[in-house]
Amino acid sequence: MMSQTQVLLTKQSERTRIEVLCYEQLAGSDDIGSSEMLYFLQQSGSRLKQVKITLQNSSVLLESGALHFMKGRIDVQNNAGGVGGMLKKFISSGLTGESMFKPVYSGSGDIYLEPSFGHYLLVELHDEELVADKGMFYACEASVSVGVERMKNLSSAIAGGEGLFQTKLSGSGLCVLSSPVPDHEIVKIKLNNEKLQVDGNFALLRKGNIQYSVEKSSKSIFGSLTSGEGLLQTFTGTGEVWVAPTQSVYEQLKTHRLGGLTKAGGSSNTKTT
Repeated sequence: MMSQTQVLLTKQSERTRIEVLCYEQLAGSDDIGSSEMLYFLQQSGSRLKQVKITLQNSSVLLESGALHFMKGRIDVQNNAGGVGGMLKKFISSGLTGESMFKPVYSGSGDIYLEPSFGHYLLVELHDEELVADKGMFYACEASVSVGVERMKNLSSAIAGGEGLFQTKLSGSGLCVLSSPVPDHEIVKIKLNNEKLQVDGNFALLRKGNIQYSVEKSSKSIFGSLTSGEGLLQTFTGTGEVWVAPTQSVYEQLKTHRLGGLTKAGGSSNTKTT
């Protein structure tokens, strides 16, 4: 482990270990302005984080540009897959918000990804599929396939606010996803042939046999309008849905500051003054 860091999250498979490191404190650079910004970040509890991947004769797939530095016997390969493969990757990258080429790192050693003040999720798949919001993918073991999940219909894509395509991860292995909120603020809701409905687009990912759609909160249009909720993201089936209830609070802070959070009520009736 690097000096002045602690491990926030860790997951390990047979030959790969992934850790999310946190820098306890940054002393600042020779730029006064940067030091001032760091002071306020540290006072608010924000910490610089970095993903570390340890390989033992194994391979990982990274989002392009994610590498910061590495040591050991590690080879890098870009699998374009010919003209047809390049075209497929180009289309997929545009749909999911991720890069066209995702390099594969193979061998034994330590890989450090770009540090960030953002948040990360570590997920382990066991011969299953995971569908995440586009742009969340950061890294995974090479045993996991990265693809595209298309919404069942155009109305769900537009009304749900998620777009027509999301990122699909399938197979078995460890995955790293970027997150708008810390791991401990995520609620993992298990469904057993049940229905979950969410007012807003703070459902980050789903695992298992779960169907996604957008439904009116009431059977009648009049009922939906008078309920104050309108359309709801709907998840039906058996599996797990990860939601970030605090995400809407952070989004309101960006636009309304504290004024938008001083009264109880849903996001649909929050107004600026």
